[in-house]
Amino acid sequence: MRGLFEQSAEIRMIACELPTQTFAILRLALAILHRVTNGPPNEAAWQALWRDRRLPLDDLTDYLDTFRDRFDLFHPRHPFYQVADLRAEKDNTYGLERLIADVPNGMPFLTTRAGPGMESISPAEAARWLVHCQAYDPGGIKTGAVGDIRVKKGKGYSIGVGTLGNLGGVYLDGNTLRETLLLNLLPFGGNRQRADDRDLPVWEREPQTAAEEPDETRGPYGLLSLYTWQSRRIRLFGDADGVTGAMIAIGDRLDWQNHHLLEPMSVWSRSAPREREQKLAPIYLPRPHDHTRTLWRGLQTLLPPPAPSTGEAPQRWSPLVLQWLARLTRDAVIGQDFQARPRAVSVTYGTQQAVIDEVFSDTLTMNVLLLLEDSPLRTTAVDATADAEAAVQALRRLATNLIRAAGGSDDSGDADRAAERAYAVLDRAFRDWLAHLGPDSEPATERTAWQHRVRRAVKEVGDELVDAASPAAWVGRTRTDRNGRDIHYSSFQAETWFRRDLAKALTLTTDTDHQEVRA
Repeated sequence: MRGLFEQSAEIRMIACELPTQTFAILRLALAILHRVTNGPPNEAAWQALWRDRRLPLDDLTDYLDTFRDRFDLFHPRHPFYQVADLRAEKDNTYGLERLIADVPNGMPFLTTRAGPGMESISPAEAARWLVHCQAYDPGGIKTGAVGDIRVKKGKGYSIGVGTLGNLGGVYLDGNTLRETLLLNLLPFGGNRQRADDRDLPVWEREPQTAAEEPDETRGPYGLLSLYTWQSRRIRLFGDADGVTGAMIAIGDRLDWQNHHLLEPMSVWSRSAPREREQKLAPIYLPRPHDHTRTLWRGLQTLLPPPAPSTGEAPQRWSPLVLQWLARLTRDAVIGQDFQARPRAVSVTYGTQQAVIDEVFSDTLTMNVLLLLEDSPLRTTAVDATADAEAAVQALRRLATNLIRAAGGSDDSGDADRAAERAYAVLDRAFRDWLAHLGPDSEPATERTAWQHRVRRAVKEVGDELVDAASPAAWVGRTRTDRNGRDIHYSSFQAETWFRRDLAKALTLTTDTDHQEVRA
């Protein structure tokens, strides 16, 4: 940890086996930095850190030296992120597959880690997976730990996934690790949260036991306890030469309801079911990322929303780290030419949340002006995503109409495949276009240029679909729609409708539409 801070100005990023591991370790480092900087207590203190070329290394070194033994992975009384005497009733031993997230349960042949790679790992790697396990461990039944009154017949029944498993995680990625740490280091105070004397990282508190910590002392009372939350009770087996296994039991449960003013690194949305159930409003819950959509397609949900004109609570809540950067931009602490890089991280769990199905990670590069609610550039970018969606919908209808012309079924999957092809082409185009936007950009000109790029890309895919249509589709056939009308579908008619729909979706390219002549 000392080396991480000492070299933060030279290190580009924390690069780990999984992006979720990077996110979990970043939060661990932030907990230390928050503690060392005493918040920081306000924006002025944060600005002083930002102007300095290096982090407060003397203070960081003193702090880490003070709690050196609490970061010892094999300490006999309080090993790092573990319970020293954790054991099962039958003193079972366990392998590393419970600790290492990228080893599929029951399918070891679908991994690059096998044989000797699963027999022992270095203490350094074990420490990384240990932090990851506390953050993203799947739910399901765990080993019952002696001393935990929740255990029944040797089993610890699920308390849900690890601390971060429910989040739609978002953090700001800087040009160096130092920038990344500071951009995500939100000052205490203000309307976000107040410093609480009970808020301490886990290594400054009494060592955990196998039992769940009582409600009255558990918290979270602030970012320090939240960033180091112990959702599992863990014990590693091994020594300095290698770690050979791990026992993992249930730890402290965490209800995320209405923690949107505390947790700064997640997207949030109102939960209508909970509001009806509890007869309370608003109730916000973390909103995991949609793993089927790239980040730019949900750009509007990522950006700080404008305040509702009616005074009603907003339907969504953007990550506080993005709201903080927006404030720094408004206060001219960060220049208008600064490029923000929000990075999204989340996990999809399967089979009653007992296994990790998929790890999601995506990032965008955008000018900080897009974070300001009254910025024309922001409006342009959000409208641009809607342009792409509308154009792809026109392409989906083309694919469906071609299938109907050939006598196929609407649910053949052709429309989905066509949309996937279009999004794949538009993905790089949008990222490049978005990164190009800046304080000197003219919104109307940029929007028109984007619509032309979308039109070219989607039309090319559409032309390929028409060219690949079967002879039966050229002849076509008549079908009765849901209103009882007879409609003749053919590839020629489908292409005509497609051009019309594309023109409606991309109104700024209508002149191009009149000039085009298809060979």
